[in-house]
Amino acid sequence: MDTITIARIIHILSIVFWIGGVAMVTTVVTPLIKKNGFEIFDKVEHQFSKQAKISTLLAGLSGFYMVYKLNVWSRFLTFDYWWMHAMVLIWTLFTLVLFVFEPLFLDKLFKKYSSSHPKETIRFISVFHWILLLFSLLTIGGAMYGVHGGI
Repeated sequence: MDTITIARIIHILSIVFWIGGVAMVTTVVTPLIKKNGFEIFDKVEHQFSKQAKISTLLAGLSGFYMVYKLNVWSRFLTFDYWWMHAMVLIWTLFTLVLFVFEPLFLDKLFKKYSSSHPKETIRFISVFHWILLLFSLLTIGGAMYGVHGGI
C-alpha cells in the first residue's frame, strides 16, 4: 500500500468522524438543549472538542500531504476544483474555532451570553451548526462528484 492510499484512508476516516460529529451535535444535541438547557451541550461539546481537534488535524495533514505528493497545487487556480477550495475553507474555519477562537474567547463569551440570553444563544447555536453542516455536506458531495470524474 502506497503513502497516497494511506493518506486518503486517514483523510476520509477523519472527515467521517469530524463531520459525523458535527451532524450529531446539530441534529441531536442542539434540539436537546432547547428542552434541557445548556448543561448537556457543554458536556457533549467538551468531550467532542478533543476528538474534533484530532480529526481536523489529521484531515488537514493528510489533505496537505496528498496535494503536495500529487503536486496538484494548480487545482487551486481554477474554479473546476471548487470543492478543494471549499474543503480548505471549512477546514480553516473549524481549525480556527477549535484551536484559536474557543480557547481565547468563545468559551467565555458563550457562558456569559447563554446565561443572560438563553433563547437567542440556542437559536444562534442551532443556525450556526446547520450552516456548517450543510456547507460541509455540500463540499463532501462536490468532492465525491469531482474525484469520480464529474468535473
